[in-house]
Amino acid sequence: MRVIGARSALFLPFVDLGLIIVDEEHDGSYKQEEVVCYHARDMAVMRGHMAGAQVVLASATPSLETWLNARTGKYGRIDLNERFGNALLPKVEILNLKEQDITKNTFISSYLRDEIENRLWQGQQSLLFLNRRGYAPVTLCQACGFQIGCKFCDSRLVQHRLRNILMCHQCGRSEIIPSTCPNCHTEGQLKAVGPGVEKIAQECQILFPDARVGILSSDNIENVMNLQETFSKLASGEIDIVIGTQLVSKGHNFSNITLVGVIDADLGLQGSDLRASEKTFQSLRQVSGRAGRYEKLGKAIIQTYSPDHPVIMAIAEGNDDAFWELEAQARRRAQSPPYGKMIALILSGPSERELFDLGQKLVRIWKCSYQIDAQIFGPALAPVGKIRKRF
Repeated sequence: MRVIGARSALFLPFVDLGLIIVDEEHDGSYKQEEVVCYHARDMAVMRGHMAGAQVVLASATPSLETWLNARTGKYGRIDLNERFGNALLPKVEILNLKEQDITKNTFISSYLRDEIENRLWQGQQSLLFLNRRGYAPVTLCQACGFQIGCKFCDSRLVQHRLRNILMCHQCGRSEIIPSTCPNCHTEGQLKAVGPGVEKIAQECQILFPDARVGILSSDNIENVMNLQETFSKLASGEIDIVIGTQLVSKGHNFSNITLVGVIDADLGLQGSDLRASEKTFQSLRQVSGRAGRYEKLGKAIIQTYSPDHPVIMAIAEGNDDAFWELEAQARRRAQSPPYGKMIALILSGPSERELFDLGQKLVRIWKCSYQIDAQIFGPALAPVGKIRKRF
């Protein structure tokens, strides 16, 4: 018997378990952080060990932990050096946006525009990738500088112009896009700042008025049937240009997509996540691989302001192991995972002041009680410091 399941399938009462395959083992969705906390990839390895079963961790872009375990001989490693059939890996080009003449409030370079135009002329499809939902991440008043934020969370409301709403991507609260500033009450001065997939779709409709443009993100998919319908339209050639978020970056085969354009490769490199480089590398490699998956040659164009970043250089050179080696060295110097352990103690409550006091008290108790070699950081607010009125 064969069972295909989500991460919870590991808890099924197998009688004679012989093989566990974890597909896309690097994917963050294998980590569960609510109620029972566990990582399904690591759980699969443990379950396989307990049952005497073989475990296959499959990925074109493995996690650093898995790469390191294979490098040190803890895991065996099998490389697939060719694509299925006659398909070849796409050619990857890095486009330095600092050298491009891009019109204000537009995000598709003239070079990428010409490449899309060429695909339209040949009857081929293009995929544009931007991992940002909605129309714009910020709505700003040009009169007073006020940015419209969520009343219950420490986040800005994202503009979704197709539905005419501002939405909080933390708590899900939404409201109609106002015509006057909520702060200074000035009429007609609210401006959408920054691109989301809806804005890129609007730009495509202006640049390519005869093209059939589609958006693929979680906001535009109501259910599984709706998702399958969209994929069917893409596979049958009813969509010429698809603009998508992470939803389109892996696991899909569309025979006529020969061009992938990454609108903003630097987006994932921002922030404090220690895995930012790793996640960006995986995302860019996965989405680039959507081009030319059959007999037609594919090309991936990556727009960036940081062409010398190790992630971008590794993508351009197609040298995955060189990137992992650099990333491993950086983690080793910082003694961060997988070379060290980090424990997050998360405090949540309605009073910010009380939480800080409790956090400082816990630090004092720890220092008085334990003398192990550990470094304590904080207490500090989380990157999103308030969600649903709780800090």
